[in-house]
Amino acid sequence: MTKISVVINTLNEENNLPRALASVKKFADEIIVVDMKSDDSTVDIAKKAGAKVYEYKRMGYVEPARNFAIGKATGKWILIIDADEQLPKNLAKKLKEIVKNPSANYYRLPRKNLIFGKWVKHSRWWPDHNIRFFQKEFVSWSEIIHSVPMTQGKGLDLPAREDLAIIHNNYESIEQYIERMNRYTTLQAKGLVDDGYKFSWKDVIVKPTSEFLSRYFAGEGYKDGIHGLALALLQAFSELTLYLKVWQSEKFEEKEISVERVIKTMKKQESDLHYWQADTLLKGGGGVLQKIKRKLKIS
Repeated sequence: MTKISVVINTLNEENNLPRALASVKKFADEIIVVDMKSDDSTVDIAKKAGAKVYEYKRMGYVEPARNFAIGKATGKWILIIDADEQLPKNLAKKLKEIVKNPSANYYRLPRKNLIFGKWVKHSRWWPDHNIRFFQKEFVSWSEIIHSVPMTQGKGLDLPAREDLAIIHNNYESIEQYIERMNRYTTLQAKGLVDDGYKFSWKDVIVKPTSEFLSRYFAGEGYKDGIHGLALALLQAFSELTLYLKVWQSEKFEEKEISVERVIKTMKKQESDLHYWQADTLLKGGGGVLQKIKRKLKIS
């Protein structure tokens, strides 16, 4: 029988970890928990559940510990879940079937993101495919935050179905979002600076505005109601914070700027807004598309 290892990285996850462990208990042949020096009872919870527990230095984000954790696993197949995630029964059954007759070396699994108490289905939060199930030697991670895994061999996406999606208990409060955003943007800004990126004053206009338009209009965040609007604005704020931190790394260096140049830059963003406004209306808002078709005598 082919062995399956479940790998979980943790840092102060005493509230979430019991759900994650319970969801994989019958699925896994072994459970590997790599803890990044938690201050709470995370390690005790993992040990009591029968997991093999290892320690890794605290980095503030998970990617550096991924390869270490995978290296401790002895299974041919690896499932990675985070402590705030759960494996639903239908997905567990599907993965067992894959192991018996695989069509690929790694699989991208959809994630059902629960944010502020609601399943967010748009604005790039769904289907949110991530490489999470793979043969051990075919996938590895770099140490860059939010990096895409490096792969070999063939990959496939599982269908974007709720019953085949990892359940992700994502942001539960605004405070939690801002805390993570502050931590992540500090690391991302350092990465940009290390890569030689130079701050432009246009960044604080173009980057957050583009992110909002991308999330709310292109990604149809408006279909998620106030959740979609709030998340689009929060993601835009995250982009603003990121590039201001790049500026901060340059000791808040003065930049040549004028009201006229700011207005010109904002007009370009206004043009983008008009485009997405029209695109959204043509997709069915208020029957505009039907009215245009009738006027042009298009069936």
